[in-house]
Amino acid sequence: MNMTTYSRKCRRCEEVQYFLASPVDIDKWMNGTSIQNALPYLTPDERELIISGICPPCWVALFGEEE
Repeated sequence: MNMTTYSRKCRRCEEVQYFLASPVDIDKWMNGTSIQNALPYLTPDERELIISGICPPCWVALFGEEE
């Protein structure tokens, strides 16, 4: 599988985060496939960063720890 390094800057703290993903899978997600199905190999935190633009530490600061 051809993997590419992508970056996403957190909308809150502006720290840049990096993740590896297949461009084909990114295209699948952008064309309507759910992110869980298009990018199942990413962590939930990585998928949330892609969707919302919020990094894991900022997510916890905003919404608290998961119960």
